[in-house]
Amino acid sequence: MADELISGNLKDLSLHRNGAASKKSHLVVCFGEMLIDFIPTVSGVSLAEAPAFEKAPGGAPANVAVCVSKLGGSSAFIGKVGEDEFGRMLADILKKHNVDNSGMRFDHNARTALAFVTLTAEGEREFVFFRNPSADMLLQESELDVDLIKKATIFHYGSISLINEPCRSTQLAAMDIAKRAGSILSYDPNLRLPLWPSEDAARSGIMSVWNLADIIKISEDEISFLTGADDPNDDELVMKRLFHPNLKLLLVTEGSAGCRYYTKEFKGRVNSIKVKAVDTTGAGDAFTGGILKCLASDADLYQDEKRLREAIFFANVCAALTVIGRGGIPSLPTQDAVRRTLTEVTTA
Repeated sequence: MADELISGNLKDLSLHRNGAASKKSHLVVCFGEMLIDFIPTVSGVSLAEAPAFEKAPGGAPANVAVCVSKLGGSSAFIGKVGEDEFGRMLADILKKHNVDNSGMRFDHNARTALAFVTLTAEGEREFVFFRNPSADMLLQESELDVDLIKKATIFHYGSISLINEPCRSTQLAAMDIAKRAGSILSYDPNLRLPLWPSEDAARSGIMSVWNLADIIKISEDEISFLTGADDPNDDELVMKRLFHPNLKLLLVTEGSAGCRYYTKEFKGRVNSIKVKAVDTTGAGDAFTGGILKCLASDADLYQDEKRLREAIFFANVCAALTVIGRGGIPSLPTQDAVRRTLTEVTTA
């Protein structure tokens, strides 16, 4: 697998140009929340026990946008932050990473969202959010950059923006604009139960847009939550309950083990590489950024299993490199870092 990646399609991190992608600029537009994560300086302690915290930019859609750009792709972010120092800092960080931030809006009354993250000794995390309401929840449909959305080869979003109005209606409108413009719709539910009124509300909200997506990325935990089943590895269950008729590609991330994939024609799994995890924040977003970077320039990737497996391994490496650092955006890998790792895997 690694030999194929170095010598084949992904050597220069660019793939075939065909389908809808050839008609656009290979742009990945990410919609949703951007916030400040406060990461404890030591792992394995509670928030109260943490001696100090480091601030890091985060928010799943923003993480994906930055990842695509750091991998050499073209990306933009649409969302709302506060007209405050944190909000301006986040806008500047996107600009620094060559992410188009022209779709960002600033709220004069609400603050930028904050999240405190607790890390286990293994680098797994839990979140405590401060957003009552935060600016990201207040994005209005009238504030959408419609022209930017229409340029998207891929329009990517999550479920957190579906929790509250007016952002829910704004997201639905943006999805409709993108779909009508011929964009591929990419969905990562990114379940954050503490933000939803109840478990039932979370299931209902996440599934309310399920059948609209062309590509969906979920975790094993999210399969169990959404289906109520005990075994997230049950392929029959996944295909019956989660693979809708219009879906092109369903990806199930398995943490350090890798990823399973499902299309209408084939299914399988791709292993990842072994690393020592420090902080898993942003790992799923790095995976998503990696696969969307590939899909943006090869829109029919899902139809060729060999190319798809290569792209998934590439995305697995992106995720693995992210967990060896702290924080979401700061730990996302660069194009050169991924290349070096692929070379090391090949020559090991």
